[in-house]
Amino acid sequence: MIVIEEQDPALHALVQERNLIRQYDLLTNCIEIGLLQGHTAFDKYMLWALNHVAIANISQFGGRFREEPIYVGNHKPPHFKDVAELMDRFVSTVHENWFSWTPAELAAYGLWRLLWIHPFIEGNGRTARAACYYLLCAKSGTLLPGKKTEPERIRENRTPYYAALRAADAAWDQGDLDFSQLEQYLAGLLTAQLSEAP
Repeated sequence: MIVIEEQDPALHALVQERNLIRQYDLLTNCIEIGLLQGHTAFDKYMLWALNHVAIANISQFGGRFREEPIYVGNHKPPHFKDVAELMDRFVSTVHENWFSWTPAELAAYGLWRLLWIHPFIEGNGRTARAACYYLLCAKSGTLLPGKKTEPERIRENRTPYYAALRAADAAWDQGDLDFSQLEQYLAGLLTAQLSEAP
């Protein structure tokens, strides 16, 4: 059962908004578990669950890696046959750098790399932003306070977000791992979020 946006834009938007609420509830549970279990709680199964909830009733392929080509603007994500291995490497990189990278570094890497791989048919942005916030909170050791979360702030102003992603892509194309612009962008959003905390 899915709602097709072209057939019913209003219902599609409503389902999408409710899915985001459910995804945040699930994300909160994941953060609480991650705070107890440590860095290895971050895995592909959590990402599958976050994706499934984000696109329930919008796509029939939620919660599993894509098995077909996908195109995103000027970015051509890796071949679908490479997705499973790339995701294993992604999770491994997070685990290996957990104790040496800052919360903003982990979050920036997680956000950029998930979007670069684009492992799902639908909901990659929503899943990547959820994973980013998970990494930020879990590495910081707390569910971060504030009236408006970092993922919400990203959705409100995407221009600097896209620019920072493009900068990380360009560095990768040159053989460098440099997501520092995205890290700075996320740090600014976090500062704004925490400034509104009670």
